[in-house]
Amino acid sequence: MATAAWYHRDISRVHAEDLLARAGKDGSYLVRDSESVPGAYALCLLFQRHVHTYRILADADGLLAVQTTQGVQVNCFRTLEDLVLGYQYPHKGLVSPLLHPVYRDADSGDESSDDEGAPPPALPAGALPPINPDPSLIFLEKLLELNTSSTASEMMSLLHDYLYKELSLDIENVHKGSTNLFHLRRTLGTACQGLNNEIDLTLSSLETLAKVFDNANCSLTHKAQGPDMEIDSLLCKISALVSLLSSLEKKVLQALQEAVANHNLAVQPNPSPRESTIINVTSTAPVKNPARHISIHSFQVKMLRYGRQIVSVDVDSGVILFDRKADSFSVEKVSHDRILQIVRFQSSTAKVQMVVDKLHNTPREMIFESARKRDAFCQLLQLMKMRHSGLTEPDLISVFVGTWNMGSSPPPGSLQSWVTCCGLGHTPDKSIGLLPHDIYAVGTQENPHGEREWTENFKATLRSHTHIDFKLVAVQSLWNMRLAVFVRPELEGRISRVGTASVKTGLGNTLGNKGAVGVSFYFNGTSFGFVNCHMTSGSDKAHRRNQNFLDILRLLSLGEKIGPFDISLRFTHLFWCGDLNYRLDLDVQDILKHVSKREFEELMCADQLTRERQKRKCFLNFKEEKILFPPTYRYERGSRNCYLWQKYKTSGVRVNVPSWCDRILWKSYPEAYITCTAYGCTDDIFTSDHSPVFATFQVGVTPHFIPRTDKKTSIEKAWIELEVVEVIVKTSSKAKFFIEYYSSCLEETRRSCENDSQSCDVPGFLKLCWSFKQLPKLFPIFSDLEYLQDQHLLLCVKSCDGFESYGECCVALRSVIGASEPFETFLSHRGEEIGSIRGRIRVHVPKDRKGTRAKIYEFCLAKDDKPSIRGHLLLHNPVSQLTAATPILPTSSLKGCQ
Repeated sequence: MATAAWYHRDISRVHAEDLLARAGKDGSYLVRDSESVPGAYALCLLFQRHVHTYRILADADGLLAVQTTQGVQVNCFRTLEDLVLGYQYPHKGLVSPLLHPVYRDADSGDESSDDEGAPPPALPAGALPPINPDPSLIFLEKLLELNTSSTASEMMSLLHDYLYKELSLDIENVHKGSTNLFHLRRTLGTACQGLNNEIDLTLSSLETLAKVFDNANCSLTHKAQGPDMEIDSLLCKISALVSLLSSLEKKVLQALQEAVANHNLAVQPNPSPRESTIINVTSTAPVKNPARHISIHSFQVKMLRYGRQIVSVDVDSGVILFDRKADSFSVEKVSHDRILQIVRFQSSTAKVQMVVDKLHNTPREMIFESARKRDAFCQLLQLMKMRHSGLTEPDLISVFVGTWNMGSSPPPGSLQSWVTCCGLGHTPDKSIGLLPHDIYAVGTQENPHGEREWTENFKATLRSHTHIDFKLVAVQSLWNMRLAVFVRPELEGRISRVGTASVKTGLGNTLGNKGAVGVSFYFNGTSFGFVNCHMTSGSDKAHRRNQNFLDILRLLSLGEKIGPFDISLRFTHLFWCGDLNYRLDLDVQDILKHVSKREFEELMCADQLTRERQKRKCFLNFKEEKILFPPTYRYERGSRNCYLWQKYKTSGVRVNVPSWCDRILWKSYPEAYITCTAYGCTDDIFTSDHSPVFATFQVGVTPHFIPRTDKKTSIEKAWIELEVVEVIVKTSSKAKFFIEYYSSCLEETRRSCENDSQSCDVPGFLKLCWSFKQLPKLFPIFSDLEYLQDQHLLLCVKSCDGFESYGECCVALRSVIGASEPFETFLSHRGEEIGSIRGRIRVHVPKDRKGTRAKIYEFCLAKDDKPSIRGHLLLHNPVSQLTAATPILPTSSLKGCQ
């Protein structure tokens, strides 16, 4: 691996071009890792305001060479330094000699933690390590190679303190000939303090038992003779415990044999097998999962022309009751099959319209007491539809996502308020709050429990609340971070292709005190990804948190790898939770004043995550439900009455302003159905300085598709055609480009021809065009509309020289089936927005394959009863500087893109 200052490791192409543009001189160059070939390099060279990229590959013998066109002589070099030196002369095949190296930025180092011992500072950029490496670094490397997910955080802190501060003192004593590792013994004594106490209790109990059967004095406890003797004392106790345990059974056996012989004691018979079986079943049998009875729930509504009424939903019977209260004969029953559609209004949050019997009938308009009541009514109707639909595969499932920084403290006896979304914020109505969800994804940080202990504890919480024995899909840990996903037992068979991953972002992406863990799987034909992270702390470290996000996005190997697409485009639905650690940029007293008045919108203006998202620096195109709960950090442990925002240290007073550190966001493919139904925090769990946060979702899922096989089906195939494509991408390159197509509905990856025109009307942006002839016709594996309407195309724009991606996007097929339709969306790469793509697309489906069935989630529609401008995704236009010669399609043409 090269260590020269012009080698920038794994920086992005966009960052490399920005550095060269800043250098501004012809012949400026740098080397970075190739994004298209693992282990290869990319030589970036500035000439006449354009960046030329050359791929550097290694042959079988490890020699490096610049990739050339056929017939051009290849020059091989042993090292990257030799290659760069060889191309510093003219006439070597490059557009310019390598004249002016562009050096990498100084590393900013890792975070300083609010609540943890800070890692040691990294070496300054460019500084050479000592010839004899520090022993602490050698042993630290060994520690990093170990799986420490089940190691307590206190023990990890002791290890770090010893390696960084005291190991060198022990080494010095060894050099002087000493065999006594005083500092290690002191560390071990501190680490084993709990064990010491437990052994004392255990020995005392066993000695009592031994005395019952042995009259001899068998006191084996040993008291420490001072701090230096703690380890010796512990070893003696362990030896005594081993001795006592090994002899105890013999003593008891001997005592019982003597008792039987001397007193003629009869042995009581064992329980019969039948009695034993009964006891075993009642004590350990798993909880069965009978069909859950749902009580009838009633709502007060105001109806147009009818005034106030009581509307009751009987999910089990499949009917709605309208009670006008005029007399006993005024109750109207409407069965589930007569209800065709429910329309919710976004601007009138308490209003709903219900279409009964025929679609053209005048809808019944109802106004509920609150938005919470209306949403509960709609969810109960969806549940009623599902229960009586007769479908063998679900269209709609409910997902719970939770995050909690446990502060290295054990949880309280009950977590029911967390799993039932009871507390502050957007919480569910009591009529649906106790209904179990289909999937629970729970992320924790600073969790003192091991994986098994934590998952069993949480399963017990779910069992006590739902009376359902949920199944563990997967659990992934990184140090004291945990992510566990559970599913209802009757849905377990629909889970497949489960994957897990983790990535470290602490101390230059080497320490796992910060980082992320992930779990992914398919639910029938829909892919899910869940990420739990713990980012850099500190009020002034927003830029580091942004980089944490980008590193996780790029390095977390979660799910099935699809070309250059990171995890933000790898799943139908991606949920991201954790202690993101973004703070409020506001004076503490102002924060407390706004919190006391519940002025959360004013506080959100000072929220770092909100600001960074608005600047497109992180979580590009992710969504977050509106926050209606107070900041979840930093509370005084033991209550939720006040924030403990001052922390006294030897170095002075540190201020940790109350902030929304704990967040839940999501990103879904365009036109994939998902609705957030709750977002809040608990107010009765006090063991940590963070409050647990929850969010729930109604998520549309697709079944495994089974194509029609009847003889009447024609042999005509469906096809997908992009008729014209125009791309504007941020780059200084002059290369030619092509488009790659990825989709689960295609048998293989397809690619277009080179673009047939390009221009640079605005410096730093390149406009690329493909006509109909350059774009391939795509043939999906199934031709049925029922299948195609749930599919998506992933598009990637790549250069012809280095085959690196210059931007990716996702296009939904649902809204472009039939006539030729325009589409337009952003291009992103490695979490950054770098351009836009637009064009026209058409999906042709044979006439005899156009049959579909209504989905449960299509039954309840969201509608805005106020006029609005379509195309909200394009409010921020990365190429708004472009002249009228390169117009963007009107936002009303946006269809199914991301």
